[in-house]
Amino acid sequence: MRARVLTPFAIAAVLATAACGESGSSGNGSGGSDGGQASGSACAPIADDNLVVMEDDKELQAVDNIIPALETTYSEANPTAIDALNTVSEVLTTEDLVGLNAAVDVERQSVTDAAAAYVEENDLGSGVTGSGSVTVGAASFTESQILANVYAGALNNAGFTATVQTVGQREAYLPALQAGQFQVFPEYVGTVAEYLDGNPDEAVVSGDLDSSVEVLRGLGTPAGLTFGEPAEAEDSNAFAITVALQEELGGITTMSELAEACSDGSLILGATPECPTRPFCQIGLEDVYGFQFASLGDYDLGAATNQALIQGEISMAQVLSTDPILAN
Repeated sequence: MRARVLTPFAIAAVLATAACGESGSSGNGSGGSDGGQASGSACAPIADDNLVVMEDDKELQAVDNIIPALETTYSEANPTAIDALNTVSEVLTTEDLVGLNAAVDVERQSVTDAAAAYVEENDLGSGVTGSGSVTVGAASFTESQILANVYAGALNNAGFTATVQTVGQREAYLPALQAGQFQVFPEYVGTVAEYLDGNPDEAVVSGDLDSSVEVLRGLGTPAGLTFGEPAEAEDSNAFAITVALQEELGGITTMSELAEACSDGSLILGATPECPTRPFCQIGLEDVYGFQFASLGDYDLGAATNQALIQGEISMAQVLSTDPILAN
């Protein structure tokens, strides 16, 4: 799982200001302190070890699907490399990525072993013919390390001689990729598009994958980058509830259904401190889906929000969609 700043949609600043804190942010990380307000209500928190992500059926979040990035000079000289990498995109799902993250971070498998097993299981790179040496870059977090090794395995199966090199964070590795210091990198559609665009005040991607990939490729051309096909797998901002609450609400699966079920305003949200001012978080949840919150508890993204949800302090948590805790 990666820790990163999540990309918001471009909504007027006045809207952000007006909506900030409207739902009673607790501001202290103690989302459970307000739980008594929702006691006996439709969406009162229910503790459970098993979590489920609600489908973002109105596409509030910008897409962040996994996509291979290649230095353009290399990809033009080795056109079958992108074909080998696209065999990964053809099969990689969000569920697969959750499982791979859990294999390393929870089950303590090595990155190389987990990636090798996935490559072998899916016969990645087979049917493609290539040759020559290629270096796949990886950022310094588990998911990127896994994806880089999966890419390398697919390239090796296709006849290339691929190695993996850890190259730090985007500010360091993207210029290195553009300079040809390595040739391939596992990227994220929305995050890398916004980075290449360079304007934090205006989003260039949306919840539509096809249009977002088109934008990304347009930004990649002048930057000397070529992008393959996106995978179904997506590491994005998401919202989860416990399976126990899901069952209590009749097995709902979408954010729209959750908003309707919780129309009495009893839902307690646990999210990052920035959530009240972010259009992909509280503002969007209220404006796009019509959520009404009993309270908002401030937590660090990841273990803090996850545990608050599991322990029944909050009804819904802001999560990353490939967090290994979702490997139920």
